[in-house]
Amino acid sequence: MSDISRRSLLQAAAVGATATAAAATIGGVAVSQTGPAAAATGYLVGAGKGDMTGAIAGQGMMGYSDAEQVAKGLLGRTWARAYVIADAATGKRVLFITADIACIFTSHHNLLLAELAKRYGDTYNVHNVNINATHNHNSCGGTSWDYAYVLAAMGHRSNSLKAELAGLLDAVDEAHRTLGPGTVELGHDELHNASANRSMPAFKLNAAEDRRHFPENIDPQVTALRLRRGGQTIGEITWFATHGTSLTDNNFQIGPDNKGYASYLAEQRDAGVVAAHAQTNAGDMTPNLWLRKMNPGGPTEDHRTNRVLIGRRQDDAGQRALSGARAMSKGGVDTATRYLNLDDLHISGHYTPNGKSTRTSPAIMGMAAAATSMEDNNRSQLAILHEGMRNELAMALGAGKTPTPAQWMLDVQAPKADLFPLGLLPPRSWIEQRLPIQLIRIGDLALAAMPSETTIVAGLRIRRLVADALGMPLENVLLQGYSNGYSQYTVTPEEYIAQQYEGGESLFGRWTLCAYMQEFHSMARSMARGSRKPAGARPANRDDLQPDLLGGQPADTPIPGRKFGQVVSKVPASAKAGTTVSASFCGAFPSNKIRRGKGTKGYFAVERFTGTGWSVAFNDDHESTEMTWVRPGGSASASKVTVSWHVPRNTPAGDYRIRYYGDVKSASGALREITGTTGRIKVS
Repeated sequence: MSDISRRSLLQAAAVGATATAAAATIGGVAVSQTGPAAAATGYLVGAGKGDMTGAIAGQGMMGYSDAEQVAKGLLGRTWARAYVIADAATGKRVLFITADIACIFTSHHNLLLAELAKRYGDTYNVHNVNINATHNHNSCGGTSWDYAYVLAAMGHRSNSLKAELAGLLDAVDEAHRTLGPGTVELGHDELHNASANRSMPAFKLNAAEDRRHFPENIDPQVTALRLRRGGQTIGEITWFATHGTSLTDNNFQIGPDNKGYASYLAEQRDAGVVAAHAQTNAGDMTPNLWLRKMNPGGPTEDHRTNRVLIGRRQDDAGQRALSGARAMSKGGVDTATRYLNLDDLHISGHYTPNGKSTRTSPAIMGMAAAATSMEDNNRSQLAILHEGMRNELAMALGAGKTPTPAQWMLDVQAPKADLFPLGLLPPRSWIEQRLPIQLIRIGDLALAAMPSETTIVAGLRIRRLVADALGMPLENVLLQGYSNGYSQYTVTPEEYIAQQYEGGESLFGRWTLCAYMQEFHSMARSMARGSRKPAGARPANRDDLQPDLLGGQPADTPIPGRKFGQVVSKVPASAKAGTTVSASFCGAFPSNKIRRGKGTKGYFAVERFTGTGWSVAFNDDHESTEMTWVRPGGSASASKVTVSWHVPRNTPAGDYRIRYYGDVKSASGALREITGTTGRIKVS
């Protein structure tokens, strides 16, 4: 392995180049090249978007592992954004999907790959498909097959998993159908006020050279890709490292966080653009800039305002990066994936700080994990650990018969104070331990994709190795986190010693990063030689024996004395722009039917009178609208649904109304659509 100083010299000496050309002929089609520079070689590009919003009520949410955080409504929809980039000369391609959810699990990866094979044959496969998550902590939980994550979200939810898979496939279908000759442009910028290092005691233990790379203790790099076709921008991907935790564990509505809001802003500006804001090495990066313990805040006291401000800052930085974007100086697409057995992977001393060979161990969660990420939470993430509390279903699965890890495992995990040996628990490991890493090269850009949350220094070490092996500038090599699976955190061996939250969540032991470094270096050297090893067998589907702690919902009954769809609150007859109008309805349990996808009426809409009829002015994904659901008066079967409309200041004057849609479930389980409508609301 090359030494650090040589890699630093390579990085400093690397100079970006751009190529110019007046036009390119791709696949027999003449395409005019527009923008700051023209592509050196031909690409085919496509982009698509799919609604992957799952159940919005009565199900655990994913991200904070908080038993109290059970969804009670909709703040906005969560989307999958897909991009196909293909080398027109060779046909090699990559399918890159950013999903605005907390995590991509083996369940998503396996099911998507299987469905893609049915629809497209070998066009999209384990090597060239990347699914990554924004790590939004306000999405549906229970979509994993791993007990550690299913139990944290109060049980498995097959309806939400199916909805998320359907949204992914909708996005892929649109990207695939719209594939055509185009260009790919790459740009960079920096953002210094949208993240803070929440793990400074660990960060300070890293080597001085690593710390000097991040003088503000954050990773400020912003990287952006623009896809153009026919002279029009069709897709944008912006990478920046910050957690999806602006909305805290006090939020109970499904919806996007700061990255989703950044995407929303870009797509509001241009409805023809699919704009993703993807993660990198955000493991120790929080958007809660004040770094307060158990009282997250910053840049303001209000977490909703923070979501907007941190999202807007990422949107602005992405646009700055794109304003200076240039076409790739070289073409081509390369991809490779390899599955690793992370429960016992042997590591060469070339990749360890002490020069000694070692290994990983089966997954063990440390007590530091139970202390939670204190800068992002109001409550402990693991309420299940409260004194005297037991999860009886977990006990039935075998948690009470905790196996004793072998001494070699304890040695690998040291100095972690071990809590849960997740990789050893019966009836099977509680997390997937066979997980994929992936390397993607698109022209001048390389992505090292891994299934974990990686700290900025851990990411830097992998990026240096990959950049060295591929002969690329360091700034053009990104750590694509939260990809193709999930295994919690990866920290440096030095950071691990501190046993901060991130170290306690580094499940496979102190040397996990070294294992990833070894495997990425091998993969990158193979790619540089033009070769690729087999990916290996995918882990088996584990959709059997799935627990459900929340149970089903009873048949719907109306609020006593009311009818389904009836307005049960006072709604003003007039409103001014800048005010909020709310309307409550006698409704049905919202998750009786998941209302998603093209053509759906959604859960509600704000309509405007056109003179001859009513048309939708603001749907249930607009930032001005939201919905909450409660069981009124302690009822077990009645529902009150409240729609709030924060009337935008630029709303045209006129007559508006709020319309609610629901689905009543009978005792037999049959569903019947209902609707409710307010009277006219005159906006001035």
